[in-house]
Amino acid sequence: MRKNSIKNTRINAEVLRELSSIIQGQIKDPRIHPMTSVTSVEVAPDLKTCRAYISVLGDEEALSQTIEGLRSAEGYIRRELASGVNLRNTPQIRFVPDRSISYAIRMSRMIDDVTRSDEQSHSQEDLSGSEEDE
Repeated sequence: MRKNSIKNTRINAEVLRELSSIIQGQIKDPRIHPMTSVTSVEVAPDLKTCRAYISVLGDEEALSQTIEGLRSAEGYIRRELASGVNLRNTPQIRFVPDRSISYAIRMSRMIDDVTRSDEQSHSQEDLSGSEEDE
């Protein structure tokens, strides 16, 4: 099976859905942040390994604690994944922190700050220009 085949894409989507369900509803570890989401999943074509990208709405400490909690619950997660997804092999899961959402939020804030300061400088120029006309 090729990496970008339709079958592999379907397997990735199914594993993503099932992992999200397991993490949100079945794990009781206090280290796992309640606002944890699985952003994407990459299952190897041989179905032996899987990379799950995890995003947490919170600070860096919450992300590292969540990854640590997920790694300690990996056996349970794998067992539940095996019962929920009918695959020949249940993949070994590697949890990877995904910082893309926090990066996007930071960039959006920076763009908003630049836009806001640009609008303020234009409005100040307009006010000073109208005072000179009088």
